[in-house]
Formats: sequence, C-alpha cells, structure tokens
Amino acid sequence: MSPAAPARPKPLAHVRVLDLSRLLPGPMATLHLADLGADVIAIRPVAETDPPGPRKALHRMLHRNKRGLAIDLTRPAGRDLFLHLARQTDVVVEGFRPGVVDRLGIGYQSMREINPRVVYCSISGYGQSGPDRLHAGHDINYMAASGVADQIGASGGPPAIPNLQIGDLLGGSLTAVMGILAGLVDAQARGMGRYVDVAMTDSLMAHSVLALSALCASGRTAPRGEDILTGALPCYGYYRAADGRYLAVGALEAKFWERLCVALGHPELKSKHMVSGDEAERVRAELQAIFGAQSSDHWVRELRGVDCCVNVVLTLEEVIAGEHARAREMVRETECDETGTFREFAPPLKMSDFRFESDSPCSRGRTHTDEILGAAGYSLQQINDLRAAGIVG
Repeated sequence: MSPAAPARPKPLAHVRVLDLSRLLPGPMATLHLADLGADVIAIRPVAETDPPGPRKALHRMLHRNKRGLAIDLTRPAGRDLFLHLARQTDVVVEGFRPGVVDRLGIGYQSMREINPRVVYCSISGYGQSGPDRLHAGHDINYMAASGVADQIGASGGPPAIPNLQIGDLLGGSLTAVMGILAGLVDAQARGMGRYVDVAMTDSLMAHSVLALSALCASGRTAPRGEDILTGALPCYGYYRAADGRYLAVGALEAKFWERLCVALGHPELKSKHMVSGDEAERVRAELQAIFGAQSSDHWVRELRGVDCCVNVVLTLEEVIAGEHARAREMVRETECDETGTFREFAPPLKMSDFRFESDSPCSRGRTHTDEILGAAGYSLQQINDLRAAGIVG
C-alpha cells in the first residue's frame, strides 16, 4: 500500500496579518483570513477589557483562530514594537478615521519603507479622500449615503433597518478581503505590496447594480418596495400563511411560476407571471388569499417535490438545527464552563484539500505576548520590561 499523500498546507498558511481594527468590518475580514490559515495577530489597546454581555459572544466569534497582543501605540516604544513586528508581516488592516495611523507613525508610508511587500488595508466609512472622509458613521449611515437604504423597505413605508449589517459586512469586510487577496497575489508576483483604500459607502454603491440599471433604463430608480426584486412582482415576495409564518416565493423564471400555479390549483394565473401595476396588486392579493387559507406546514407538504422556489422563512434557531446547516457542517458547538454551549458558524467556503479547523472559543480573547514577541526576537527580560512599563499587556 502506498503511503498517504501529505496534507497540503492551508491556503494562507504563509501569510501573517496585523489587525489594528476594532469594529465589525476589520475583525470580520481578518476572521476570513484566519480561517484560511493566516497567522492573524489582533492588536488591541493595553487598557482594553473584554466587552460584557451579548457583545462578549461576538468578540469571541470574531477572534477565532487569532492570536492577541495588547500594545500602547500612543507611546514611542509601542510604535517601535509594532514597526518591528511589521517588518515580517504580509498584511496590515486598520479601521481608524483617516489620518490617525499617520499621526501614530504606523501608516502605509512608514510601513513600506521598512517592508515594501506589505499589503496595507484601511477600512473606513467614506474612504481616505473626499469631502466626507472625516465624518463619523455606522452601517445605517453608509447605507443612507450610498442610496441603498432608500431601496430597502415596503412600498409607501419608511426605510427598513436590516439585521444583516450590509455596509459593515459586504461593504467593509468582504471588499477588504477581496482587495487584500489581490494585493497578496501582486506582492508575490512583483515583490511590491499595495495600499488598499476601502470605503464602505463606495462598496455599497458599486454593488447596487439593479437600482442603477433601473436608473439607466428609465431615468429614475423605482420607489422603495416597487422594483422587480423589492416587491413589484407577485412572483417574488413574502406571503403570510394561516399560522402567522411567512413563505418566500421566488418564482422569477416562467417554469417555476407555472409549476407553482398548477400546484396551487390555479393554472389560470400562469399568464400573470410578469404583470405590473394594478394587475400585480390583484394577483398578489389572490396569492395571499390562497397561502393565507392554510398553515405553513400544509404548504411545505403540498409543495414538497414541486420545483417552484418556495420555502418557509426560518428563524435562526431553526436554521442552526436544520438539516442543511448540519449537512454542510456550517454550525460548530463547543461546551464552555463559563457560557455553556457556544455556537458559531463555520466559514462559507468549501475547498479541496482543506478542512476547516477552529481553536476553542472558551479561551479566545487572551493575549499571546510572550509567544509573539519571543518569536520576534525579544528576550524574556525585554518582554517583562515592556510589560512593566505598560507598553504591552
């Protein structure tokens, strides 16, 4: 019998990341990198403590597979320590307002002088240039500034606040990961890194292609809740069942719509697939009357095996316990003495020759000062002196 092939290294096993960011976009971006094998060192202030209550669980989730190091970057010795670590670093991620890292002496120009290969990613609400660069904001503000918030919600109602932080996660985290990975490829090819300027508002704008296509086609965007994928079409929307639960209908293609109409016992609706205006309202009301006459369980049984893009709107609890999440190994559970059962989602990527591994959430959030600085060439006495001076935690 031939010996088993050696396991391939993780995709980013050769990459080291220094993460200076504190709010959601940066730590989520570096979480994706850490899950793929990058050595992510999360830098935090010396005096910072773990957040209390529900935010503690989020803190633990975002620090999966990362090491921690507390540094006082406001002091010259802390800056010098960071720059020393940066010499052997592939990626730096920061989420301060524009200009802060330069004032601290750890901005991109300082980095590239000592490490030309570094990929330096700055994540901010409005970018490093432009009239709004210094404005404060959060997810709701970036959605408002990009025109995305105006498109979310029911017709005639106010803008809705989604539970998924679109600006932070799509605009900040995933766009940052895209830019970082592109920069790493380029650094390997040319030996030179890049500066990656991520503005969450810009990323939301760049992905709002359906609204922009409507503007190009008709000279204006559709009112909130009245575009083809926001409520205008009866074949694409939510319908309340008799038990108060909702069914998601996504029968955009004619074949799915026709199968649905037949399964509901209303083949006469097949010709009403792409109706608009008052006729769309009539079809929507008829569908609501049909779905509202029976429970969601009834419709699950009735439509089982019918390929028509209809399913029940699930709660997160149902998703976690569901067959799909289990089959795809998307849910991980760990028993911790302090918190009991700790649940978190696995990465969304499935890759050949790579199996996701996770550290224990029970011990996340601690610092790895001796380990990190020792590997960087500091003696135990030097580390203890830095700790006694309050430079590191």
